[in-house]
Amino acid sequence: MTHSKLEDATGLKEDLIADAWAAAIKAHKHSKPFLVDKTRDFSIISFAGSWSSEAWFSASDSSFGETKIDTRLFPSVRSIGVDDYAVVNSAFFQKFEGILGKLKEVLRVNKPVVFTGHSAGGPIAILTTIWLLEQQRNSDSNTNSTPPRCITFGSPLVGNFIFSHALKREKWSTHFVHFVMRYDIVPRILLAPLPSLQPQLQTILNSLNSRSPGSSSNGNIATEFFMTVMRNASAVVSNAACHLMGNTNLLLDTLKSFVKLSPYSPFGTYIFFTESEKVVVVSNPDAILQILFYACQLSSESESDHIAQQSLNAHWGYESKMQKLELLHAIRLDELDKLPLSLTSRNTPLTEALNELGLSSRALLNLRAAGTFEEQKMKNQERMEAKKQYIKERLDWLEENYRAVCKVDGLGYYDAFKLQKDPKDFQANIKRLEQAGIWDEIVEMLKRYELPEEFEGDDEWIKLGTRFRRLIEPLDIANYYRHSKNDDTGPYLGKGRPKRYRFAQRWLEHNQKMTEPSEESTLWARVEELRIQTKTKMYAEYSREIIELEKKMKRWVTEIEDDMLLKKSTFMEWWKTLPEHHRSQSCIRDDIERMATDNDAINTM
Repeated sequence: MTHSKLEDATGLKEDLIADAWAAAIKAHKHSKPFLVDKTRDFSIISFAGSWSSEAWFSASDSSFGETKIDTRLFPSVRSIGVDDYAVVNSAFFQKFEGILGKLKEVLRVNKPVVFTGHSAGGPIAILTTIWLLEQQRNSDSNTNSTPPRCITFGSPLVGNFIFSHALKREKWSTHFVHFVMRYDIVPRILLAPLPSLQPQLQTILNSLNSRSPGSSSNGNIATEFFMTVMRNASAVVSNAACHLMGNTNLLLDTLKSFVKLSPYSPFGTYIFFTESEKVVVVSNPDAILQILFYACQLSSESESDHIAQQSLNAHWGYESKMQKLELLHAIRLDELDKLPLSLTSRNTPLTEALNELGLSSRALLNLRAAGTFEEQKMKNQERMEAKKQYIKERLDWLEENYRAVCKVDGLGYYDAFKLQKDPKDFQANIKRLEQAGIWDEIVEMLKRYELPEEFEGDDEWIKLGTRFRRLIEPLDIANYYRHSKNDDTGPYLGKGRPKRYRFAQRWLEHNQKMTEPSEESTLWARVEELRIQTKTKMYAEYSREIIELEKKMKRWVTEIEDDMLLKKSTFMEWWKTLPEHHRSQSCIRDDIERMATDNDAINTM
């Protein structure tokens, strides 16, 4: 845990935070969807919130109003290996899409930019920031090279856990800072389903818009609304805590099958204001979710009316904090797994701040679980890092002592492995199975999100995964067709391809921003299928597929190192059976002739 000034803890100067707040409030007072302030060395673009319930929940079959994010606008907001894109609040996303054209005109100027928004303006600021980060990632120029920053105040949640996962992997997460008053209900609203909120939501939004949420006429509605949100938040955080603690109770899975929980999750850095001159700074999304609930938990039912009114008043309470930013002391919750389980034993800045957030012993236990889960991710990665050298040694053996030797024989390591006539083929199979075990373990951890988010973006693992895929997958394909598994399971590229290769391929494609799939390791599977198909059907029926295969071979010839073009290879034996007119016009004809010349030269030496 660290204790410092707000600027040291967030990387944001106090005057920038204050200016962002002023801009966010100013945006509420104008009819324009956003305002631009260019008076500084950077632009502050602020987004107005909306006080209509339709702007929070669009007409949708989903009770939480979520939709899959647009992959064209946000290609990076996904889990790469699993190939699962984030979900986003549909209403907020529609508003963002509606103003994107005008935003593009403003953002043409090469100037650092800060996006900000209060209330429902926050999600628009968030989506715009991510969109601009995507543009910078895909740009070959230095236009807008300075990453944007995003500062929100009392913002509702906008997306699911994949937002946090993807932004940490892309190293974008630190660009987002969210300020939250302890009792502000708005950041918690989307933890409850629309049907449960609909009777009161518009009344609550009207009250917030008028800045008079404390009126007695709305008292009962405020209490009912608050209690509904918190009951649903309780279910969400309890389920999350069970996951963090490794609870395998099947009852939980059964309950989730008919009781849908909110998909929304926090991400970035959250700054929680306490009642005094302290702020609690948290970057662990699991811990943030727990604090969102426990900081608003009631000590007794008699508090419900008072806290409910306070939860609405707090949505406009940021102004008082902005006036004394330089006096605030920031408590960073970095080592969550070392948090005390009791706040009464010692009086320290940390315990004082957590007490002022009203965190119970149960809350502290859940925060520690969030820290332990994050620590376990790091330990899992360290365990995999320790196997790197082992992986490299086995790949070296396959490269130098197997592939190279088979190539000299003119057959190629794919066909040699498929025939299994030499003791080295057995040794190669052992190496293949060893590698498969390691990479399958990595894949399973990635599927359960048990490795750090940065793992899939690590250049060294991407390089190692690509080498593994290009060298080992042809052996898997050879084994698949050697045992005629295609007769039962179908083509290898249908249901036969293991996830370990799919994951590694997606890592490379994302890292290299490839617009076409990296298919070099699967070419042998396409050869095998075309061989099977052309045995019983005429060439004309598959001429297009054959030409496509040859184009892919031409493109990837350096990665496959001409193995497919060896004189005795399965491919060459089949290719020679194709009609003469096809072979004479083939795009790989020159490569085949060059390979034959090289082989003849080697044989005459």
